[in-house]
Amino acid sequence: MVKLSDFNIEDVFNVNEYMYFYSEKLAEERTKREVEFLVKVLELMEPKRILDLACGFGRHAIKLAELGHEVVGVDITEGFLEIARKKAEEQGVSVKFIKGDMRETNFKEEFGIVLLLYTSFGYFSDEENFKVLQNVYKALKPNGRFCLDVPNRDFVVKHLPPCSVLEKGEDLMIDMPSFDVFTGRMNVRRITIRNGRRREVSYSIRLYTFTELKELLKRAGFEVYKVFGHWDERELSLNAPRIIVVAQKV
Repeated sequence: MVKLSDFNIEDVFNVNEYMYFYSEKLAEERTKREVEFLVKVLELMEPKRILDLACGFGRHAIKLAELGHEVVGVDITEGFLEIARKKAEEQGVSVKFIKGDMRETNFKEEFGIVLLLYTSFGYFSDEENFKVLQNVYKALKPNGRFCLDVPNRDFVVKHLPPCSVLEKGEDLMIDMPSFDVFTGRMNVRRITIRNGRRREVSYSIRLYTFTELKELLKRAGFEVYKVFGHWDERELSLNAPRIIVVAQKV
């Protein structure tokens, strides 16, 4: 089992490896479709002040800024932020990228929208994960909306493979996941082989059912406004891979 105390974000999400293996999956066309979804379900018809938590290399933040929104991106990994700042400059848009930990943000009613996307929630203890939701609530203006995108636990457990392999040329990223029914966490042993060099890391992420997530959001002060099972707006079901919740501060 992976110990939470052993979890090192920058080690697990090594910037060079992440960009090398995932950049093609996270292509411009995919980002465009996801931003179109956000504009529709969050009703972003006029400029908003948006907080993009765990913004990574800024793919959503920059697109939203191009549409005229005032965007602040927060991420704990400086390497991703450097890529994001460079890309924003190349695109000629202004985004404020800040190095920070979502467990320790201290915004007070500054944003109309907060985003926490692409499986960026659940890596900490249950108490710390809930603290993140409380911080999001504090950051939002009254009636502000929060969009949270996580894996659907019901789907993941049903379809969990013993191993998944991502290939790029002769290089490999191998994930060996297992699910702990007592903690609700997926533990992953990851091996990357790149340029003949082998690296191994482990991490753990809390997976949620919609019922659990709805209860957590309610405890934090939110009311669920909309829910989807994927970025294509399909309904949430046992066969939907994601849980995308739009919640409102009440």
